[in-house]
Amino acid sequence: MFARLLSGAAVIAALALPLAAQARTVEEAKASGTVRIGIQGDNCPWGCINSAGEADGFDAEMGRAFAEHLGVKAEFVPLQVANRIPALTTDKVDVLFATMGMTAERAQSIQYSRPYAANQLSVLAPKDMAAATAEDLAGKRVGVPRASAQDNALTAAVPNAEIMRFDDDAATIQALLSGQVDAVGGNQIYIQRLEAAKPGVYENKMPLTALYNGAGSRLGEADWNEALNSFLEAHMTSDAYKATYDKWMQLTPPEFPAQMDGIPYTIAQ
Repeated sequence: MFARLLSGAAVIAALALPLAAQARTVEEAKASGTVRIGIQGDNCPWGCINSAGEADGFDAEMGRAFAEHLGVKAEFVPLQVANRIPALTTDKVDVLFATMGMTAERAQSIQYSRPYAANQLSVLAPKDMAAATAEDLAGKRVGVPRASAQDNALTAAVPNAEIMRFDDDAATIQALLSGQVDAVGGNQIYIQRLEAAKPGVYENKMPLTALYNGAGSRLGEADWNEALNSFLEAHMTSDAYKATYDKWMQLTPPEFPAQMDGIPYTIAQ
């Protein structure tokens, strides 16, 4: 019996080995001349694919700057909210610049860098709708991107709402515009997109939480984590970074926390 159990454990370990072997190191990426960067494909100004088929937005510019820091070209992989972490852990991408809100729960699955962007999450709804409290939203249809930070925050804060989950930010916003939902849980950029579609109709209502975004690498891979932090330490003091933040966020970069509970920025040596 013990032998059979040991044999089964060996099979499981053997099955796990190819994935670890496939994951590229920083040096292997440099040798290939490219770094594979996961971004959101539909969520400008954070990250998107533009009409020319090119990666665009704040995260795309950060990704290109990271690639330049490594001395390689950026190869962008557009992702949806729900498949960002799986794409990283199965080696579809080397790193994530993909609007990755930093949470202790996610830090169990990926290694975060230091934060490089801030993101206020809120409930957004028509101006003439009461949506300032959990009581206001009881029984209301509220849309969120599936598995997003606002999904988690809204589920905890407004348990009596009818939460409707969509594949991505674009689908969530469209659900509000079409009347499929009464309100949405969104990031600080949603209001720009809603204003562009229907000027003067919507506003930020109930605040949910403030998040910081970090770049993601695989757990235990110190080389990628060190490369990301080295890049961010240098880049975030530059005029280029400030210009990128102003261009896409229309904000001045905030002060970022030196540490966050349950979210290490570096791998302990």
